[in-house]
Amino acid sequence: MLKLVPFSQEHIPAALAIARSRYEAERQYTPWLPHIGDFPDLRPFAQNGLGVAAFHGESLMGYLYGVPPFRHAFGSTDAVGVFSPIHANGAAGEHRGEVYARMVQAAAEKWARAGAASHAVCLYAHDHEGQSQLFRYGYGLRCMDATRPAVPLNAPPCPGYTFRELAAEELPLAYPLELELDRHMAQSPTFILRPSQSPQEFLQAARQEHSRIFAAFFGMQAVAYYKITERSGETFLTDYPQTQHIHGAFCLPKHRGKGVAASLLDYVLQVLQSEGVQNLGVDFESINPSADRFWHKHFAVYTHSVTRRADEHAVAALQSSSL
Repeated sequence: MLKLVPFSQEHIPAALAIARSRYEAERQYTPWLPHIGDFPDLRPFAQNGLGVAAFHGESLMGYLYGVPPFRHAFGSTDAVGVFSPIHANGAAGEHRGEVYARMVQAAAEKWARAGAASHAVCLYAHDHEGQSQLFRYGYGLRCMDATRPAVPLNAPPCPGYTFRELAAEELPLAYPLELELDRHMAQSPTFILRPSQSPQEFLQAARQEHSRIFAAFFGMQAVAYYKITERSGETFLTDYPQTQHIHGAFCLPKHRGKGVAASLLDYVLQVLQSEGVQNLGVDFESINPSADRFWHKHFAVYTHSVTRRADEHAVAALQSSSL
């Protein structure tokens, strides 16, 4: 029998042991994931009252918590959301699905009582037991994190196109592509209507994030771009040295199918490898078909984020203690 209790600071050492074991299990499928010394600090999550711990006797079998509720879940909705990052949940043993079943039921009630209708949980891509249980509870796949070694693709030549990193004064050349990416994300089946930045906001964000933009040119026109940043991904792995992250990418439709995106990625990887970068990561929406196809072709997925939108009326009823 499992016993569910609020996640607290005294559970952190055992929780970190589970976190490390699940990470090492995922590294069996993606061995170039970096060796982890210290996992992120769990103490803030032990204090927000949104987590649960599952015990069998004296043994911690699992833990699940989330960040405090935040408005505009996924950056484009009116929903209040809670997100459980990859290091914020885990289960041990052969019956992880059963552990997740109990934990999700208890934690989701906490999240709903806190006002969150959008619940998202990040799981390792090969944790089939955990994912299967969350799918049974109505969660659906939404986001993925992927990685690859910073090793060139050796893509075939792409006649008629040139590739280069944009100098600081050339960054505005990528702004039209950023707008096209926003338009693309709003279309079916993705339906993510992100607020577009102004040209000034785009440049300011690029400077603040120390972004590097690589572009493919056809003549004088930039037709594809990758925005590369440090410490901008969805998982704690992007905080590790020698790791870079793709924070934006787009290729104009009329230039697709010609190898432009792959050739530009090949150029990026050549540059990063020459600088000593070891890994390149990307996060993307599984509900974006073109991105899903491209990134799966060139990267290895190591996380799946699943999400569920609860009935806001039921959430409101819980908050008012009528249920």
